[in-house]
Amino acid sequence: MKRTVAAVAVVVSGWAVAAVAQPIVLRDMGSFHVGGEPFVVSGEPVKEVKFTANGVPLKIDPNGTYMVGQMYVQYFIPEPRKGAVPLLMWHGGGLTGVTYETTPDGRPGWLNDFLRKGWAVYNSDAVERGRSGWPATAKPVWKGDPVLVTAANAYERFRIGGAGSWSEDPAQRKLLPGNQFPADQIWQFSRQFVPRWITTDEPTLKAYLQLVDKVCPCVLLVHSQAGKFGFQAAQARPDKIRAVVAVEPAEVGDEDKEKIAALKSVPALMVYGDYIEQDSRWPAIRAKGARFAQAVREAGGQVDEVDLPKVGIKGNSHMVMMDKNNLEVSALINEWLAKRGLYR
Repeated sequence: MKRTVAAVAVVVSGWAVAAVAQPIVLRDMGSFHVGGEPFVVSGEPVKEVKFTANGVPLKIDPNGTYMVGQMYVQYFIPEPRKGAVPLLMWHGGGLTGVTYETTPDGRPGWLNDFLRKGWAVYNSDAVERGRSGWPATAKPVWKGDPVLVTAANAYERFRIGGAGSWSEDPAQRKLLPGNQFPADQIWQFSRQFVPRWITTDEPTLKAYLQLVDKVCPCVLLVHSQAGKFGFQAAQARPDKIRAVVAVEPAEVGDEDKEKIAALKSVPALMVYGDYIEQDSRWPAIRAKGARFAQAVREAGGQVDEVDLPKVGIKGNSHMVMMDKNNLEVSALINEWLAKRGLYR
């Protein structure tokens, strides 16, 4: 069954949703959950709860078995398909699959763009994010407390403005010169932020591997925190991963020599934006990525590193897929994939 998603130009709360001439034609779409395991709570008291102010109290027993560590996945299959295998989109820390769906100012996101190019796309909300849900049980499931990003933190940490650039007064904020992020929509972007734990790497990778086993062979398109999961998944399933595209990976894969060698058959592209030298953290992150790439090459693998300003694509923040030149970057990625026989 074919489904056509036509574009309509509208204005919502002062921000424009741009019209797109080319409709998206889908053969199919849907969603599912992968991963997760039972978690038992016991020894907790029964409570009486009113679900409405004047409602009849209901006894709630928090003891029992819960499902935790699951991951939500939504998929879109275009007609016709031009990508040789599905494209799996994995987002960064404190965010969800919304990362790829749209931009804060309402332009098409990479999900729509790659669908229009003919890629079957699987977009995830990682473990404990978004529609995957998080376990608010009486007994803690994850160690530590969740972390939530403020607008000010994102403005500076994602290289939209430099250090000390944030102000509650929009007129006083200092945008990095030439920055392509739609900074006037920082509050719209902030609506996407969700809590994250820094202790959930193991169940997250486990769920991602179950997704790979379910739908791959595939290409992984990963961002920021997911750089680690993308390369680790390729190290664990090199026979199922045709390529890894790591956009501003904040972390890389396992640096054990044997696991580095597992990437010999998995070509990778690492894409970095602008203003890295001006940031307090990113020079070290970029250098670690370069060392990892060199280690893979020395083991016989192929890793291409692209610093966007060096190829004439300038002004990119950490949120490359949301920047005003996002489609220029996705075209670069698609061209790289085509050269490896993954796009027809």
